[in-house]
Amino acid sequence: MTEFAYFYRGYERPASPEEMQQKTAKWMAWLKDLSDKGYVKSLGEPLQAGGKVIRGAKKQVVDGPYAEAKDVVGGYSIILASDLEEAVKFSLGCPIFEDGGSVEVRAIGQPG
Repeated sequence: MTEFAYFYRGYERPASPEEMQQKTAKWMAWLKDLSDKGYVKSLGEPLQAGGKVIRGAKKQVVDGPYAEAKDVVGGYSIILASDLEEAVKFSLGCPIFEDGGSVEVRAIGQPG
């Protein structure tokens, strides 16, 4: 099995606590299903909105990341799959798509 990172982009914050509970339940059900089947190495964590970005040879430190909401990575998970196609297939059940978000699927480690 190969490890794949799922990077969740474009997640919209729920408008109410009730909506947050509903969305969280959907995410947990999806991840539990994958976990019960042995495909989750790490559930991951949501990422805080702010941070710092260090750029260039001069190592300039700036506030960030600043990007359009749809491009900001809001969280991640580590998934086990036989290949990229299987990892993509597993991502299709992610509730982020209901909000117009996306999942970036990337293999971890050296190609080969």
